[in-house]
Amino acid sequence: MEALVPFEIRIGWRYMRARRSTQRNGFVSFISGVSMLGIALGVAALIVVLSVMNGFQKEVRDRMLGVVSHVEVYAANRKAIPNLALALHQARANPEVTGVAPFVSVEALMGRGEDMKGIMLRGIDPAQESTVTDLAYSTPLALLAPGSLGVVLGVELARSLGVRVDDRVTLVLPGDQVSSASTAPRLVHLTVVGTFDSGHFEYDSALAMVHVNDAAKIFQLSGPTGVRLKLRDLHQAPEVANALSRTLVGDFFIRDWTRQNRNWFASVQVQKRMMFIILTLIVAVAAFNLVSTLVMTVTDKRADIAILRTLGASPGSIMGVFVVQGAMVGVIGTLAGLLLGLGVAFNIDVIVPTLEQLLGTTFLPKDIYLISRMPSEPQQADILPIAIIALIMAFVATLYPSWRASRVNPAEALRYE
Repeated sequence: MEALVPFEIRIGWRYMRARRSTQRNGFVSFISGVSMLGIALGVAALIVVLSVMNGFQKEVRDRMLGVVSHVEVYAANRKAIPNLALALHQARANPEVTGVAPFVSVEALMGRGEDMKGIMLRGIDPAQESTVTDLAYSTPLALLAPGSLGVVLGVELARSLGVRVDDRVTLVLPGDQVSSASTAPRLVHLTVVGTFDSGHFEYDSALAMVHVNDAAKIFQLSGPTGVRLKLRDLHQAPEVANALSRTLVGDFFIRDWTRQNRNWFASVQVQKRMMFIILTLIVAVAAFNLVSTLVMTVTDKRADIAILRTLGASPGSIMGVFVVQGAMVGVIGTLAGLLLGLGVAFNIDVIVPTLEQLLGTTFLPKDIYLISRMPSEPQQADILPIAIIALIMAFVATLYPSWRASRVNPAEALRYE
């Protein structure tokens, strides 16, 4: 059976697992182990970091889409849509659209006592809101009856204002701009009927929802100012937005979810690429430690190389022996890194809380990072390139020492033996 294994693989494997019979062999084995460990740790770090960044992006996106819709259609002048029924019908005609709901969205000030916060006030139809957002399933939107002037607040907004259910808050609106005789701000009193927790700090701290009819009355509008849409595939949002811009009759402004936080998503992608480059350099340093390992191995095995040459081994076979030895280190290091990295990535939801308890700290304050737990999502599109790059680097690192081994002169090597 052993005879079926190529000569280069048998000798290269034997050199890699050789026992530390001498001090020099022990040192070479130690350097080889360090190189293997460095590759493993570099690969594991790449997998964990990219998985966390993927999970972070997905978690924020999912929580954001629990509050915002896939596509929003506004009247261009931010006034009431002239023909709401026609706009809803045309939006439903798109085969990708699975839900539609009218809404009003206006910035305002909300206060209680001396506390005053800038908010986004959204008027919704509770009966249709569940067709465009998952937040409706966990929020008491049915309590928003038309004419009741009830309001549902984000939990962080309610906490900052110090209000609970059945408390009253004051909405501060600009005065009537049409009549110059009334320029003082208008005050509207609302009753808190519930709170919601989307898990996204930006919305939990600044969003308030009222019935769409109350919102139209408060802002002196004749009806909703926009339509929210939910799609079969959220990734088709830009294409659907472009299609609607051509089919909707009227002057509309259309925005999909990818444009609402474009800068944030772009920054995450840039950070992900930079972290990939930086951590790849760690793998490169570990891989190129193989150069020194193999150079020392070649120096130590000069007599063996000379004997193999005299027995008929070609320079190419000698080169193959040391390529196999270095490649084995790269393969084992890469596999160990994959196992370690995936093990950490799939269990990070257990590891991080344990570390937080031991250290008495919080790694992700949600008022800064938008979410409060460490997410992770290993993706094949990241893992395969990491493994391939690590193997390629390890292979390239073996070429020069292996070439030097193939150039050893048998007569010179055996002269002092």
